[in-house]
Amino acid sequence: MNKIFKTSKSQNHTALLLCIGGIALNLVLSMTVSAFHLPIYLDTVGTIIVAVTGGYLPGVLVGFTTNILKCFSDTSSLYYGVFNILIAIFAAYLSKRGWMKSIRGILGLTAVFALIGGGLGSLIPLLTNDLSRNIESLNMLLYKSGIFNQTSSHITAYLIWDFADKAISVLLSLMILRSLPDKFYQYTNLCWWLQAPVPMEELQSVEKSRIMSLRVKVITVLTISIASVAIVGIVICMRLYHTTIIRDNTELAFGTTKIAADALDGDQIDAYLESKGSAEGYRESKETLFSILSNSEKVSYLYVYQMKEDGFHVVFDVETEDEPASETGSVIPYGEEFTPYIPQLLAGEPVEPVITDDEYGHLLTAATPLYDSDGRCVCYVIADIDMEQLLVDERSFLTKYISLFLSFFILVGVIGIWLTQYHVIYPIKSITKFADSFSDEDPSQEQLDEYIKQFRKLDIHTGDEIERLYLTLCLMTLNQAEQTRSIRRLSESTTKMQDGLIVTMADLVESRDSDTGAHVQKTAAYVRIIAEGLKKKGYYAEKLTPKFMADVVRSAPLHDVGKINIPDNVLNKPGKLTDEEYAIMKTHTTAGKKIMEHAISTVEGDSYLKEARNMAAYHHERWDGKGYPEGLHGEVIPLSARIMSVADVFDALASPRVYKPAFPLEKALAILEEGKGTQFDPKCVEVFMDSLPQVKEVLRKYQQNV
Repeated sequence: MNKIFKTSKSQNHTALLLCIGGIALNLVLSMTVSAFHLPIYLDTVGTIIVAVTGGYLPGVLVGFTTNILKCFSDTSSLYYGVFNILIAIFAAYLSKRGWMKSIRGILGLTAVFALIGGGLGSLIPLLTNDLSRNIESLNMLLYKSGIFNQTSSHITAYLIWDFADKAISVLLSLMILRSLPDKFYQYTNLCWWLQAPVPMEELQSVEKSRIMSLRVKVITVLTISIASVAIVGIVICMRLYHTTIIRDNTELAFGTTKIAADALDGDQIDAYLESKGSAEGYRESKETLFSILSNSEKVSYLYVYQMKEDGFHVVFDVETEDEPASETGSVIPYGEEFTPYIPQLLAGEPVEPVITDDEYGHLLTAATPLYDSDGRCVCYVIADIDMEQLLVDERSFLTKYISLFLSFFILVGVIGIWLTQYHVIYPIKSITKFADSFSDEDPSQEQLDEYIKQFRKLDIHTGDEIERLYLTLCLMTLNQAEQTRSIRRLSESTTKMQDGLIVTMADLVESRDSDTGAHVQKTAAYVRIIAEGLKKKGYYAEKLTPKFMADVVRSAPLHDVGKINIPDNVLNKPGKLTDEEYAIMKTHTTAGKKIMEHAISTVEGDSYLKEARNMAAYHHERWDGKGYPEGLHGEVIPLSARIMSVADVFDALASPRVYKPAFPLEKALAILEEGKGTQFDPKCVEVFMDSLPQVKEVLRKYQQNV
């Protein structure tokens, strides 16, 4: 048995002082380089040192706290805390694997830190349009070289800048670490144990016979729980933010139009139109509108239209840098988005805000009627807010929100793992390790006495049920060694019974069709090949959206779902089907359609299930209209079903079945070519033939004889 060390309060104080020292070092170095206006950060040196000497939790606490404190002078530091935390995790992980003991490892460690700080860190300013001046100058230099585009030059600039910072940080960390005595590492590594430490290799051996360790289970549950809450929180937050930003900007747009309406004289509008802007007071009114627009940062366009049957009649159109003004008196036809509002507009009634996305841009439009002295609506004052800018604001908010959340997510996760590690997992592993010692083959009484003695030396003091369990086990092993051997035998008997039950249950599971698994995998692969080929050639461009392609590939395995209703004697018949049997077999298409329609109604019509329904129902339709079940023809057949038809038939030809051997590849391809334009969509066959190398790869993967 290795020497056992006991934990003391002074060791825990050392851990606290270690964290405080790391935070102080980060802040001092960061403030120093900032005071001298040096283009580096050096705010991770303390994080690296503490992570290497104290492990994950101290390193994460130092990284997180450093950025929390820095945000009082620089609020953007708060959003970069997640990268300081990630550096702590990788520093603790990679240092345990010897990366800090060789030049190659040190360079690799620096590269990893640069990828975290410069690679991932570049995404925040890229998504929030908040670029550092120093790095922006390097960014522009790289961009002007002509080698990089805007995005790649931005990321490259951050990587170069951060690599220099992390190289200096790693070197400083190494210098400090090399100056520390060896006892310091031992001292800090023992400070978290709530028992006498046990060598890690002995604890790891406890897990070798287990499918999933307690540690993995705890981490999995913790991660899923926090992630679930986080995702729900992010979705709710973004929906509220979106609703709020639309509401606020709608109020702003209406407020702008009301101010503009108050500044105009409704009795002069007809005169302005008739004179096409030359009437007295027109210029002054337009200058007033220009001033209102200039003082509203969010409003992109401000104009005054009179509504008539033939469209918008321009009274004022305030010119901006991005858009020339329309001439007074010109007529702009109503767009489709405004069609439902035309009766209200012609009647001079107030209208709700409208969001449009057309050739004029993605705009939030608010209109306020302007009345003359007789109370007649003579025109509308209209303001547009650029929705794209609002979406940019949303993206920036989401980026900062997620970045900030990740810091807390990782911190909470690491604290949770630490708590379970030292309060639950290590004590339980230690108890388990020594409990396993009692299960040695026929130990002597002397051996049992020695095991009991070593077990009592663990000195577990978690202060909870685990400690109580440990003390109870100590008493039990001391007084009832013989009973322990009986419990071991009972445990072995129970284990055998459980294993037998599992085997029995496994024997109950069987498949109806041994070809189905490979068939659905291959047909799905062929469907992907055909869809990508159609997309590459520009066929059915309007239909072949990325979402449609993904839905079709996901739906492919469900194309024969209706065969669940086909009797075994028909489904697996080794010979040719009779007319009656073939009629039964054909019903798998209508059965599949009903099954998928029921599924769609259950999940409220998820789009990929709609394609699954189309493929299940119509993959036996023919291009010439001679297929089943409905005799559809040509492009009336859903595209997903036409794609599946080629994939399904080819796999049936090229694969062995209970009723036939596999056709040679050349013959299978010849049959496809023969059915081009009669049985199959010609374009689907064309792209399939053009993709033969990929098709052969699929065949080689699933059929050894290809």
